Amino acid sequence: MVLTGVAGFIGSNLAERLLREGHTVIGVDNFLTGSTVNMDNLLRSPNFKFIEHDVIHPLAVEGPVDWVMHFASPASPPKYLSYPIETMRVNSEGTMHLLQLAKEKQAAFFLASTSEIYGDPTVHPQPESYYGNVNSIGARSCYNESKRYAEAITYWMNRKYGIPVRVIRIFNTFGPRMDLYDGRVITNFINQIMSKRNLTIYGDGRQTRSFQYIDDLLEGIIRLLGTTYEQPVNLGNPQEVTILEVAQVLKELMKSSAQIEFLPLPEDDPRRRKPDITISRTIMDWEPAIGLHDALARTIHYYQGQYIH
Repeated sequence: MVLTGVAGFIGSNLAERLLREGHTVIGVDNFLTGSTVNMDNLLRSPNFKFIEHDVIHPLAVEGPVDWVMHFASPASPPKYLSYPIETMRVNSEGTMHLLQLAKEKQAAFFLASTSEIYGDPTVHPQPESYYGNVNSIGARSCYNESKRYAEAITYWMNRKYGIPVRVIRIFNTFGPRMDLYDGRVITNFINQIMSKRNLTIYGDGRQTRSFQYIDDLLEGIIRLLGTTYEQPVNLGNPQEVTILEVAQVLKELMKSSAQIEFLPLPEDDPRRRKPDITISRTIMDWEPAIGLHDALARTIHYYQGQYIH
């Protein structure tokens, strides 16, 4: 199978899981936000091949392919706001080129979409049938609108050419290999505590998120691969927590006395985010198995072993 974004946080973890499952993986990345370090284990496998390539250009792959899995895109607000045009192009032109590759190879196509397509939701929790509340010209539109386009072109290629598709909408996910400096809340807090700085919270901290551990996400992806279900599927943890609660748990786990500093809320930052996972429970008997405390403890252990301050 072809896997784009293989040097990223989710892509590298997914590639390892796929290799353990017995698949041959052709990994693709251009290192815009991914890291070569994330591929160290992959490059040792005889069943892994790497192609350095930007998928905004057509991708040529030799031999048969059964799946084209598109996980390439900057995913954290600081990253996609640093690369807004690149983000839009990888999710628009990149998605189209990879769909064309799937068509050429008579392969199935797997799209990593996002809970960001729901925007600042007016429906809570968010089912897959919810169309979203998105500012199409706001600061975050480079990501959420391009992901909405990626879903649209995926389903039109499915309708017109019969390409088998799977689409997941990923809710906040964290764990080992996430860039400690990527600007998302959990890595921000861990980085700040390790650096003995104040914890910065945007807004009043009462906005909620639903955080899932990377291993739960990977399990959901593997299970969806084994189904014939072609409509979008939410993959996220329905345990809703406030940003303030996350800060307090991390302070306890890391035995920190860091103070909290409140900053203005960024434009279009969603106030609530929680997946309705009825479909994933029904079609593949999936729901997150790793609780927040355990997941945060595992993540802290990884960073404390990787980074020295």
